Amino acid sequence: MMSCPGPAHLQLRTWQQQAEAQCGYVIILMALFWCMEVLPLAVTALFPVLLFPLMNIMDSTQVCMEYLKDTNMLFIGGLMVAIAVEHWNLHKRIALRVLLVIGVRPALLIMGFMVVTAFLSMWISNTATTAMMVPISQAVLEQLHKSEQEKNSTEHVAENINKAFELQEVPDKSALSQETQKQDNGYVLTVEEEEKLKTEKQLQEEKHLTFCKGMSLSVCYAASIGGIATLTGTTPNLVMKGQMDDLFPKNNNVVNFASWFVFAFPTMLLLLIVSWVWLQIMFLGFDIRKNFGCGANVAMQAKQRMAYGIIKDEHKKLGPMKFSETAVTILFILLVVLWFTRDPGFMAGWATNIFNQNGKSYVTDATVVIFISLLMFLIPSEIPIYLCRNRTQQAQQQGSRKIRVVPALLDWKTVNQKMPWNIVILLGGGFALAKGSEESGLSSWLGSKLAPLENISPPAIVLLLCLLIATFTECTSNVATTTLFLPILASMSQAICLNPLYVMLPCTLSASLAFMLPVATPPNAIAFSYGQLKVIDMAKAGSVLNILGVLTIMLAIHTWGFSLFDLNHFPVWANSTSPAACK
Repeated sequence: MMSCPGPAHLQLRTWQQQAEAQCGYVIILMALFWCMEVLPLAVTALFPVLLFPLMNIMDSTQVCMEYLKDTNMLFIGGLMVAIAVEHWNLHKRIALRVLLVIGVRPALLIMGFMVVTAFLSMWISNTATTAMMVPISQAVLEQLHKSEQEKNSTEHVAENINKAFELQEVPDKSALSQETQKQDNGYVLTVEEEEKLKTEKQLQEEKHLTFCKGMSLSVCYAASIGGIATLTGTTPNLVMKGQMDDLFPKNNNVVNFASWFVFAFPTMLLLLIVSWVWLQIMFLGFDIRKNFGCGANVAMQAKQRMAYGIIKDEHKKLGPMKFSETAVTILFILLVVLWFTRDPGFMAGWATNIFNQNGKSYVTDATVVIFISLLMFLIPSEIPIYLCRNRTQQAQQQGSRKIRVVPALLDWKTVNQKMPWNIVILLGGGFALAKGSEESGLSSWLGSKLAPLENISPPAIVLLLCLLIATFTECTSNVATTTLFLPILASMSQAICLNPLYVMLPCTLSASLAFMLPVATPPNAIAFSYGQLKVIDMAKAGSVLNILGVLTIMLAIHTWGFSLFDLNHFPVWANSTSPAACK
């Protein structure tokens, strides 16, 4: 009798099962709304604020606190810095300068645009990077095409003039009987020659279109790839960071800017090289000498010089570097240095020695980026008049008594216009879902149901999950994908005694492998909007690149990822019950 559960215990268990089911219902409802976009993504992300209190899963105060956490502030601060870089056109100057260094030979031109796009995408939004780089690439390609047309036209006119002289000296009666067409140079073009000319022009147009397709895809793919290199580069990375802090609050800040960069930056470089090789094979062919411009003839060199001239002219239009650009550059470099040295892991950082007390970290990456953002609101965009002798003398000569207010490097109007507040709410909705799953017991229930996966090889589990997420993210937002999957993956890893990072890290990176469809991600849509690409073009290139991307991520997690995050061992901070639960 004593071993039988009493009414109170049964009532508690019934309530817990009800809470699990209700939380699962909210997650399924939000997943359907996100996938089908019944409402804007940010509006759907507000569902937990309404439904969790009504279902007695969490009280309203707890739910609302999830919508503006440390990770959200890191996202807001990172975007403020990115907006300042865009506002003063610093990203365009960097892009054009790098292209001038790399050159305009076909293979190197694609590589140059990919390197620049990936680098910029590490710090500013993928959408803004693509929106800037695609028009530049189109202008360069149009100039290359125009110069080739002029070259072919000149060669054809010269050839016709030579033939006209030959016909005048040696008239051929049989040739006169053929259907002919009068040209401006006086030479009579035969039907066969006219057909040949049309075929050459058609081949030339097809070749140009193929090159344009490869260039457009290279830019949008590089934007998605570049975002994985930094913690603030793309939103799924921040979702993963927030989920780790929510689900495993005692994780000793294992994922920070420095540790993420050390793992993800080499992965990004490797994936960028793989994608460059694949796009070159698909759109430029196997002619290595021609692709790299080796042994180019005089006409080809002239064409390349004209394209190079376009990039140079665009760079000249920017003029010399202004004080505002210099100031933003210095602040940006300072931000990166402070991020890397805050808590590098292999040694004590500046935050550890100055701000940490009793083993508790008070300063995070969000603190650093908000500090730099505040400086941008305080530092003027021009040298103050009292510090510049020439401007002071000029003002005195003009006798002007009005003092002009110099704008700061960043103002709230610009930030408010360019800040994607919907993503901030979307992030918060994901954190609220994760917290609700934990509070309702849904995470534990899912973990127990996934326990049989322990019999499957861990690399096989990770490979299948990465392929699943890479496919799922093609038809829904990558933020929604990571928000839905990461809490489930964390529960699964706890149930089968796997290090949560071994599953969550590669799956987070896989959410950025949206290469197959125009609707998969905004960079794809921007490249597709120029009208040169068809869906089948993107699907062919993207399907192979998705597989190559997953294999690259698997290589990264099983090599330097293991040593960096100690993935061989199940960490103490991941135990949900007791330290002896998993070893």
